[in-house]
Amino acid sequence: MGADQLTLFNELPPGAARAELLACCSAPSWAQWMAAGRPYRSAQDAVRHSAMIVAAMTQDDLAKALAGHPRIGERPDTGHGPRRSAAWSAQEQSGVRTADDETVRALAESNREYERRFGHIYLVCASGRSGPELLSLLRSRLRNDAPAEWQVVRSELQKINELRLLKLLAGPA
Repeated sequence: MGADQLTLFNELPPGAARAELLACCSAPSWAQWMAAGRPYRSAQDAVRHSAMIVAAMTQDDLAKALAGHPRIGERPDTGHGPRRSAAWSAQEQSGVRTADDETVRALAESNREYERRFGHIYLVCASGRSGPELLSLLRSRLRNDAPAEWQVVRSELQKINELRLLKLLAGPA
């Protein structure tokens, strides 16, 4: 967005702000509430607002957010939200690219098992995590009941939103 990304974002028309936010999280309600919360004093102020919104999201809102994320281990494409979102997903899942074939196969199999059990994709903040670590987390989450798993999804979504908001509003670290 430029040198002073936060200022530029705060000055965007509402529709343009929502479009930028949808690269962070594909839930329209989240983008709407975030855009309506402007102006933000800092990127951290936006992150705090996001956390409050995510905490209040309905299961339907969370499902819409999940629709913008590729499966762990699958190559993100433009079918999973805006191009920036796909690029961020690829960057976040970079640890899977170095995984061996056995881990990649096990991730695909465990993703399918997770989706059969919970009815939605496995969402995890993958940044800085290896393929084996993500597989281990997935397998451990298969032991959750549905209400507990939705709480984990909510927490992981906020972690992802935080990383993406900081990129959007403060630029690369």
